[in-house]
Amino acid sequence: MSQTPNPPALRAEGIVKRFGQIEALSGVAMHVANGEMLGILGDNGAGKSTLLKILTGFHRPDAGQIYVRGEPVAFTSVDHARSFGIECVYQDLALVNGLSIFHNMFLNRELLRPGLLRLLDHKEMRRRAVEALAEIGVNIPSVDLEVGRLSGGQRQAIAVARAVASKARILLLDEPLAAMGAREAGLIIDLIERLKARGDIAIVMIAHNYAQTLELCDRVMLMQHGEVTYESAAKETSVAELLDIIRREYQAARRA
Repeated sequence: MSQTPNPPALRAEGIVKRFGQIEALSGVAMHVANGEMLGILGDNGAGKSTLLKILTGFHRPDAGQIYVRGEPVAFTSVDHARSFGIECVYQDLALVNGLSIFHNMFLNRELLRPGLLRLLDHKEMRRRAVEALAEIGVNIPSVDLEVGRLSGGQRQAIAVARAVASKARILLLDEPLAAMGAREAGLIIDLIERLKARGDIAIVMIAHNYAQTLELCDRVMLMQHGEVTYESAAKETSVAELLDIIRREYQAARRA
């Protein structure tokens, strides 16, 4: 007797989102499994960011259903989505330049010492930050450094490490390689590959760079005008094929 396969870590079906008269998402479906990485591609205005904000609980869909490990959920807030193990690393990273790395790792989740005064437990936060960074292979000289002194790649790595240390089981990445040079991008690519190898985290990445996405991801889906117009295993498609789909869409729009 065959066994039912494990449900995806995260699945969305028929997601619709409207802003006034504008329909930003028109029946979008997606899924990602533990240990898998899904790349979501598309131009500005395709609906990628709106979908991401729905998956994180920032927006509520007007129609459709989200499932976490097979269970239907209706997120009421970002904190509610986090309670299901969903964490997002946005482009702006939400780091405070003037604070140390370890303080940023616990931003808005600070640890307090026991007692009436409830003072910050700097020692324990520092210890856990060192442990969390070492666990995923992020090499930083000292967690006492101010985040403002780090490179773009190092800052991105800290933001990802903070999400993973928060017990993320579904990690959403918003353009993690944007505006990075080859060396810094390499640092983040190595980090993402280590997270994939763990097998216990599902990763969704929004991106514009087709080549990097095909290199990193197991599957890709292309969004256009609020719809998923193409989906494939990364190894079964190419940059040329994806660009050809975009080119045909532009040509049809010009003829119209």
